[in-house]
Amino acid sequence: MGWGLGGAIRPVQRQRGVGGVTGDRHEETTFSFSAEAPPPPDRRRDARHLTILRVGALVGTAGRELCLIRNISGGGIMAHVYCRHVPGEKVSIELKSEEPIEGTIIWARDSNIGVAFDSAVDVEEMLASQSLQENGWRPRMPRVEVDRLATVRIASDVYGVNTCDISQGGVKIECDVPLPVGAQVMIALDKLRPLAGQVRWSRDGFCGIAFNQVVPFQELMAWLRPDAGEKRKAS
Repeated sequence: MGWGLGGAIRPVQRQRGVGGVTGDRHEETTFSFSAEAPPPPDRRRDARHLTILRVGALVGTAGRELCLIRNISGGGIMAHVYCRHVPGEKVSIELKSEEPIEGTIIWARDSNIGVAFDSAVDVEEMLASQSLQENGWRPRMPRVEVDRLATVRIASDVYGVNTCDISQGGVKIECDVPLPVGAQVMIALDKLRPLAGQVRWSRDGFCGIAFNQVVPFQELMAWLRPDAGEKRKAS
């Protein structure tokens, strides 16, 4: 991050992509101090900004999906989405699972949408939260509700479970047998590679498993995409 006179933030140039996405010049999230929602990509203004990678969740008429947040301003966002959306649709954006932001889609182009927030957000507070993350505190990753069978292995014991929701960092499951908190597990879901993790909590027939390694965004999206297709057909 570069700082000019008076603390102005200079653009940060980086070449890496998000979650394995390549060949896209808008791969990194941009924080802008503008009070307006971001316009479509070919009409982006040259605003002062800094770049931070972000994955979010979007809840709209097609249900809940993960998305890539490409630009955030005080007035709205630009996001890369995986379901069809139209201008005028009311949506909710989650940058951290516990903090939804309500808004309305004002444009849709290719796989990108622009959302105007119902109320302006504090960009400085978002940046402060990111600083905490870089110093070791990790906010909860966006979760997506799923309903798929899986198996959990603890040593030589194997349990059949049902998945409730999943994120890049972990999964919530329903299990007939309480799993011991702290146990090292291997969870296998259909069409997704086995994932190693640890039981973090267990109560009322449900368990939370934190993955030992974050699942790459594109890998998780490829696994979730059949659900997105079914939701589009249903709508």
